[in-house]
Amino acid sequence: MNEMKITFKKPEEILDFVNKVEKYDCAMDMNRGIYVVDGKSILGIMNLGLNNIINLKIYDEDCEELKKEIAQYAVA
Repeated sequence: MNEMKITFKKPEEILDFVNKVEKYDCAMDMNRGIYVVDGKSILGIMNLGLNNIINLKIYDEDCEELKKEIAQYAVA
């Protein structure tokens, strides 16, 4: 399992993120506090809110290409 911290500033970024991750076969969840949503769900991610730090869990060990594609949303 791989973990990243992600943030979105605009709704368009969530749409772009989902368009990128849905090309991959691996399962992923995102959570903020007690709320957990599917990492490929636009509405689920929008419910986590903008300008918040969101934990992304990717349940696949071979996801380096995916991590490169979504690096722009990672929190340093």
